[in-house]
Amino acid sequence: MPLRPKSELNSESQTSASTQANLTLEPNDARHLAMLCGQFDGHLRQIESRLGISIAARGNQFQLTGPDASVAAGSQLLGHLYQEVCQGVGLSPESLHLQLQQSGMESLMAESAGGQVEAIQVIRTKRASVKPRGKNQQGYVRTIKQCDINFGIGPAGTGKTFLAVACAVEALLEERVRRILLVRPAVEAGEKLGFLPGDLSQKIDPYLRPLYDALYEMLGFETVNKFIERNVIEIAPLAFMRGRTLNNSFIILDEAQNTTREQMKMLLTRIGFGSTAVITGDATQIDLPRGIPSGLTHASNILADVEGIGFTWFGNKDVVRHPMVQRIVEAYDAHEEKATPLDKSKP
Repeated sequence: MPLRPKSELNSESQTSASTQANLTLEPNDARHLAMLCGQFDGHLRQIESRLGISIAARGNQFQLTGPDASVAAGSQLLGHLYQEVCQGVGLSPESLHLQLQQSGMESLMAESAGGQVEAIQVIRTKRASVKPRGKNQQGYVRTIKQCDINFGIGPAGTGKTFLAVACAVEALLEERVRRILLVRPAVEAGEKLGFLPGDLSQKIDPYLRPLYDALYEMLGFETVNKFIERNVIEIAPLAFMRGRTLNNSFIILDEAQNTTREQMKMLLTRIGFGSTAVITGDATQIDLPRGIPSGLTHASNILADVEGIGFTWFGNKDVVRHPMVQRIVEAYDAHEEKATPLDKSKP
């Protein structure tokens, strides 16, 4: 039997502030409906919290109340989720969180309200296609494809580095660039390279591991190693970039909050013809020694209005890791807002 989510607007309950809509989900299957709603209706409460609506459920009958666009988006989301559940796709609080991020509810609500939504950007790599989740990630990818220099700034878990690597891999496979350079400053939580065991290659490897992981996922272990041997993919600490001119390259500077002003200027002035640069970082997690300003925050202040440079600012709602990560980021942000200037100066 085909799945037929039916939605009808109850105009009698419509007010200037809210709308009420009735939704019937078919087929009427108690087990699938229980999976959709979650334990103690936890999934419904999660959707309510995200969209700012209320949902009442009785059997396969759902009543949604709230702003017009949010109710329309909620009805569409419930119909989509129910179809997936009936097709055997599992649903958990974590997967629902990612569904909400991936579906880009802000865009969905704008579409329901009659706004125009730009086409979804899909990044195609050797092993999989990467679909940005949410409005900010979509805008981030779109900006990377349009601008020569791009900044992605925001908290952990928002996909800044992963999407940048995906864009780099796509550009390489399509022969729009000849090589990929992945760069990180070798500064982490106050540690210095001299304290780490091994030769220079072994010392910097832990700092670059997140970049390796992203490459392996998109290209495969053998292909990545082959490209590294041929210098098609180069992974190096920031200090190795001095004196070079990088033409026809896709350059990614990760953890840019740990660059100094001089290092940031040095990297930005390395960019040559046919190249794209993406600088990612989290301005709230600076590990530079006390008194040394971050090159990322400095660059974001002085380059914001420069033509050809794109900025994407990520927030807590863009976190696509475990929902707990989003709550942790929000808790730290709330603490920072309450802290006195003296407290903020403490490590």
